Amino acid sequence: MPSYVRAGSLPHKRHIQFRRPDGGLYAEELFSTKGFESVYSLLYHQRPPTATLDVRPWHRPSVTFLPNDPLRNRHFKVAQLETSGDAIDSRRALLGNDDIVLSIAHADRPMEYWYRNTGGDEMLFIHQGAGTLETPFGELAYRQHDFLVIPTGTTYRVQPAAPTRMFVHESSGAIVIPRKYRNEFGQLQEHAPYYERDFRAPLLKSPVLARGEYEVRVSNRGRHAVYIVENHPCDVIGWDGYCYPYAFNVEEFAPITGQLHQPPTAHATFEAPGAAFCAFVPRLFDYHPLAIPVPYNHSSVDCDEVLYYVSGNFMSRRGVEEGSVTLHAAGAPHGPQPGAVEGSLGKSRTDEIAVMVDTFKPLHLAQSALDVEDPAYFRSWIEAPAT
Repeated sequence: MPSYVRAGSLPHKRHIQFRRPDGGLYAEELFSTKGFESVYSLLYHQRPPTATLDVRPWHRPSVTFLPNDPLRNRHFKVAQLETSGDAIDSRRALLGNDDIVLSIAHADRPMEYWYRNTGGDEMLFIHQGAGTLETPFGELAYRQHDFLVIPTGTTYRVQPAAPTRMFVHESSGAIVIPRKYRNEFGQLQEHAPYYERDFRAPLLKSPVLARGEYEVRVSNRGRHAVYIVENHPCDVIGWDGYCYPYAFNVEEFAPITGQLHQPPTAHATFEAPGAAFCAFVPRLFDYHPLAIPVPYNHSSVDCDEVLYYVSGNFMSRRGVEEGSVTLHAAGAPHGPQPGAVEGSLGKSRTDEIAVMVDTFKPLHLAQSALDVEDPAYFRSWIEAPAT
């Protein structure tokens, strides 16, 4: 929720009569989070969004997670996973815990139904592709390297214009901009690596007046259902507030650099309960004459670190490829692989793009990840003997 937005036609006061041209009342909907205690928006529908014709079971396949046992660093070549379908059916879970589930998806067809996750916010990172996210708030055109942040309870569907590969984050709570970037009024501060104008809100279209039978698939932390509703989800004449889906392209992220190597916290983009998100983008390296550009060795003593490799030359890693995912586990030190430090000296910049998630509870492994694991990855820090 970068800032307040209003779109379309609104009454001059909330919670008052607001009539359609035919004399009927528009149906006001409070779209709120954390009860009535956090961000919210008000939407004005042609007819009540509550008109439900039927509720049916949705037998959505469950995912079994296995512990990272033996505890070790892992590399998953997830680009090898064959997945297709729409943006929901094509999801393949990789890693998860009580706070977050990380998946990939390859949407090569439009959603013919609507989807609503009421268990927490979602964030879709668009690795490749283009298309539209349709919601009652309007349409968000997406492109390569976009983050799409979707508040819990948002009804949406993804309509690809080109095959779309995504890295999907399903949080148990709200995905927000780090508090350290905001002033006491909520505005982004001057030291933040982005600005409010870098975030794109949905564009509200003309309301859909049709009535019929519209399928909305609903999930909430392992419970699922199919709702058949009478009124089209996009029948909104206007809305305003702080809670809405939005897009942010990682190429708009202005990296913070320094005389010496900056820690991952300098690359923070979002945060959520039990998770922190970072973006590594093309940037100038450190300017101390003796600086070492690649990360130093470090032990993740209280978090698991997941990197999704998007593009470019990953200087501190060998053997990874676009679409690779690495898991560096709490208790397992990691850092630049042999030769990476010497190879980085004298370099002035990096062209890599990668997105990272740190979790503060251990991540568990889905079978989809294990199917494409590089079992020798934890040995990749062994220095080859001199010849």
